Amino acid sequence: MRRMRHVLAATAFAALGTLVAFAQAPQQPAGGAAPAGQGRGAAPAGPASFFITSVGKGDGANYGGVAGADAYCAQMAKGGGLETPAGRTWRAYLSQPASGGQPAVNARDRIGAGPWFNARGQLIANNVADLHGDVQRDRNSINKNFALNEKGGPVNGVGDMPNQHDILTGSDSTGRAVAGDMDTTCTNYTSNGDGKGSVMVGHHDRIGGGNTSWNSAHGSRGCSQPNLVATGGAGLLYCFAAN
Repeated sequence: MRRMRHVLAATAFAALGTLVAFAQAPQQPAGGAAPAGQGRGAAPAGPASFFITSVGKGDGANYGGVAGADAYCAQMAKGGGLETPAGRTWRAYLSQPASGGQPAVNARDRIGAGPWFNARGQLIANNVADLHGDVQRDRNSINKNFALNEKGGPVNGVGDMPNQHDILTGSDSTGRAVAGDMDTTCTNYTSNGDGKGSVMVGHHDRIGGGNTSWNSAHGSRGCSQPNLVATGGAGLLYCFAAN
């Protein structure tokens, strides 16, 4: 009997130790999430709030201005079957310099606070600072695997035919209007002609252009559709659901 009591006491003590160890161990986040930029693991599923347009408008860099580009993002989201998250509005990731007495427009200030998820519910970035690397580089998941179109499909990049990795932004790498007197927005996204400026583009696949910037790789050859195509693009836009 005494031996039996010793066995039961040892068993109870071992079970208690197991419970304590479990309580003290770090727990896996819901959904097994890994932060963007850290292993690119699956993030907690969220409503789609980011995509690249699967096709451009077809009129070069002329979207009828920033407002027209916003409307195009909303149109493409609807066509792709994406429901606009409650309290959010689709915005094109575009900047433009101050002009005509109006202040500069900075893309980073137009897209809300985040977080943003692609059409498959995968985390793109938690906030504006992570999206732009304000504190730490590569805290976003904008790359060929995660920067998907509104249908949840990949966007052509280097090595694909045709290459369409040039995404219109008119922005510097911090997400702001490009400084200087050069036209880097194709007359604020109203021009489809050539010889009158260009538009700054980023590379969604992080390849080519002298750097790996997703939002500020190089200027286009011109503003017409043929010249956007010639430099590796199709007039595509980054679209974010702003909250």
